[in-house]
Amino acid sequence: MPLPVEHVMPELFEALVQSHAVLASPPGSGKTTRVPLALLQQPWLSGKKILMLEPRRPAVRMAAAYMAGQLGEKPGETVGYRMRMERRVGPHTRIEVLTEGLFIRKLQEDPELTGVGLVIFDEFHEQSLDSELGLSLCLDVCDALREELRLLVMSATLDEQAVADLIGGKAIVSDGGLHPVTLHHLSRSAGREVLPATHRLIHRALREQEGDVLVFLPGKGEINRLEARLKEELVPADLFQLHGEMDAASQALVLTPQPAHRRRVILATDVAETSLTIEGISSVVDSGLARKPVFDPNSGLSRLTTQPIPQASASQRAGRAGRLGPGTCYRAWTETEHGSRPFQRPAEIRQADLAPLVLQLALWGVIGPGSLHWLNPPPAPAWRQGVALLEKLEALDGEGRITPH
Repeated sequence: MPLPVEHVMPELFEALVQSHAVLASPPGSGKTTRVPLALLQQPWLSGKKILMLEPRRPAVRMAAAYMAGQLGEKPGETVGYRMRMERRVGPHTRIEVLTEGLFIRKLQEDPELTGVGLVIFDEFHEQSLDSELGLSLCLDVCDALREELRLLVMSATLDEQAVADLIGGKAIVSDGGLHPVTLHHLSRSAGREVLPATHRLIHRALREQEGDVLVFLPGKGEINRLEARLKEELVPADLFQLHGEMDAASQALVLTPQPAHRRRVILATDVAETSLTIEGISSVVDSGLARKPVFDPNSGLSRLTTQPIPQASASQRAGRAGRLGPGTCYRAWTETEHGSRPFQRPAEIRQADLAPLVLQLALWGVIGPGSLHWLNPPPAPAWRQGVALLEKLEALDGEGRITPH
């Protein structure tokens, strides 16, 4: 079945012949799994490899497995993947999916990206620190070493024109084609009782809708507790988990369609928000929460906090119910609460510990961030704090260079 992104493929092919490109398309439109395969035989690629970066480990493995399956192969043949402690790459691999952090390491070891013709930044709207650093370093590579290297930034909710202006490429928009999703909000605020409210909404979805139910929860602990309770209640559905600590076989099982008479309730973290579509989902139950690292400049430490998701993330989660037909999303917060949430989560570079970024740029030979191109420039106070910490640890000298030890 053709996916919405396929309608803009000719425009994308033409844009990449000339320069870089930005592809804006909603979740479930085929960006992650159709675009790399379609680009593989483009003449300008000259047989070189495509690297596709993903923000999360589960997405790396699942995207590679899905694309390999489309070719009737296993990961490690035409399509492979690489992440820390796990690698499925062979001598004939042409598409390599990897985490953003591992890409930074690869770039530091081989700045010319030997044998690579295209780097795809998938899910760039998440604005992770590593994705912004990777893009800035790639632009530096294009300017100094590899004018012919192509960059493709793919996003669901970000301002595509701002990114296109940054990289000097064309912005291409695919307007979806997803089915409508009916939204249900709580009539009264759940307050601190969000998880009990989410539990009740799961039962409501099972009563009112058909098909599988995807439930978004902030973390593995909440998933385990809710799964145990649903098992005790003997809900009329098979229960599955989806989170970043699962092995490859368990993740693949979630993506495998079940017999039509078997309903599923899939309890997931935000790894299910992006990158791959789970077949059979007709309803989403959203707790509206996610667990994210927050840097405390006073202590100099980062800690995980549970926080409300922004409107853009809520829209992405709801869209998971509209991939195969009209769907329904039950939200564990009120419409008034929704209106008060920010549209987008702040870019990680604006609120993270920048010491790792300072160190990576020092390894690159850059003393200050001003010599690179950024979508979100590193804030000066956080940069200075990162430099001060690294100097205190004697990782940098007084001129911002890496020390011998």
